[in-house]
Amino acid sequence: MSLFNNGGLRKLIGRAALLSFVLATPSLSQAQTQTSLDEMLKPYLEQYRLPAVAAAVVKDGKVISVGAVGERKFGSGIPVTVNDRFHIGSDTKAFTATLAAMLVDRGQMQWTTTIGEVFPELALNMDSGFRSITISQLLSHTSGIPADNAEFIELLAKSTFEEGNLDDLRYWLLQQWMTKPLQAAPGQRFAYSNMGYTMAGAMIERVAKKSWDELIREWIFDPLELKTAGLGSQASPGRIDAALGHGILDDGNIKAFMAGPGDDNPQIIGPAGMAHMSVLDFARWAGWNAGQGKHAPALLKPETLKLLHTAVVDMPSARNPAPGTPSSGKYALGWVIATTDWSPQPLVFHGGSNQKNLAHIWFSPEKDFAMVVVTNISSAKANDALFDIAGKLYKQFSP
Repeated sequence: MSLFNNGGLRKLIGRAALLSFVLATPSLSQAQTQTSLDEMLKPYLEQYRLPAVAAAVVKDGKVISVGAVGERKFGSGIPVTVNDRFHIGSDTKAFTATLAAMLVDRGQMQWTTTIGEVFPELALNMDSGFRSITISQLLSHTSGIPADNAEFIELLAKSTFEEGNLDDLRYWLLQQWMTKPLQAAPGQRFAYSNMGYTMAGAMIERVAKKSWDELIREWIFDPLELKTAGLGSQASPGRIDAALGHGILDDGNIKAFMAGPGDDNPQIIGPAGMAHMSVLDFARWAGWNAGQGKHAPALLKPETLKLLHTAVVDMPSARNPAPGTPSSGKYALGWVIATTDWSPQPLVFHGGSNQKNLAHIWFSPEKDFAMVVVTNISSAKANDALFDIAGKLYKQFSP
């Protein structure tokens, strides 16, 4: 909904993509030895009004093709590179699901662990339905918590006046929401909820005894050597040192957003969509998932990783969803299972947007093949462009 619709999937008819990826993040010099996608990507800049666009293809744990074209800031003349950071929005949700899975593999939590069990000091004051929500229901958007609404946005605004670290603020947010009745009984129906993923982050923080922001770096970014990965604004304040996010003004002009309060969502909802990284690091993440345990590091048991990619619930079709927001398919745990007319098998997918950037990730565990496509603007045209690029890449590179 408006600023907070980060993640998902556009109606997948006549489009899709998926590729497989590499084990070790290539350096710039390594990337230059791969097949370049630059010439294929260039026409999309003018045709779809994109400041920049980048893509990478991964097969059997290796990046086989990569490209990045356009500008960090529209009209600046500063070119993007394959090492530039792009915001990935709700594609962050799969990282949050992975953190939960790591706790399950370590025996610190179960998929059936409830909010009430993790926060016993609050349980008596919780709505009875809210108390019974499990971590797997939060991660599959079947918790009964409604899709983002005005109450959620109002609480995010209030959170900026609260004192404490981000884990303190997520605990505060849980306290503010825990007495509200659910929209549906837990496990009954799908509703795409950034609040739900923020609650999942709070559960992970309590069980692991560390903030989600620390955990994603220490448990995932560092072991996978995602050296460009970070949280929040992809650029440094006052600098054009990354692919800045862009929006389209009422008069149709494109506006770049420098790092600051207006270029990203509130940090409190990090577990729902705050990561950024280069197209190469994003591809490494995609390829690691596509391998389902074939590629190091062994962060999860292969069967646990496969479970994350297994459909849980059908998503009702949505008309004209905001770019980066699911519209159809099946939802797994941080991932969408998407059927397309150019792939003989369903593909694992997710999309992400903070309304100023857009990122799509696709992979096929059966083929150990993955691909990622990113741009630094969010619009219906940008969404169309990423789906079109994905389809072309799949047809050209899929084994």
